[in-house]
Amino acid sequence: MMKRSVKASIDILAPPETVWDVLMDFSSYPKWSSYLITIEGIAVPGSKLQIVQKSADGNLRVCSPEVLQVTPPTVFRWLEQTLVPGLFDREHGFMLEYLFGGHTRIRQSEEIGGTLAFLLQRWFSLPSEDEFAEFNRALKKRAEARR
Repeated sequence: MMKRSVKASIDILAPPETVWDVLMDFSSYPKWSSYLITIEGIAVPGSKLQIVQKSADGNLRVCSPEVLQVTPPTVFRWLEQTLVPGLFDREHGFMLEYLFGGHTRIRQSEEIGGTLAFLLQRWFSLPSEDEFAEFNRALKKRAEARR
């Protein structure tokens, strides 16, 4: 079974609670995020989100992942499964780490796997580290403006 990971991190000069508030304010995403265009739904484990992503080439992708974990202000994770669980799965996560001085390191990651992941990834737009890094920079700018 093939697995692929995409990761990006950034240090933010704001406390985790501030970064968390920006991350979880889904209704504001259209104002500042060019990668995750919209997120609709309630972030509670077991609920479904409606997410619209815009790839670097301008293509839009809509997905409906299930929220796996919400642990304020440190962890937010969801899982998208295509067709049948274990066939083509994408687990996306944000991990916030306290840094000295009241700052935050955020790590964004996505692990893609499943029995047919190698074949199906040709037909599904997969995220890039550049897209994650762009989102993280925009999150940093917004969170630091709130300090």
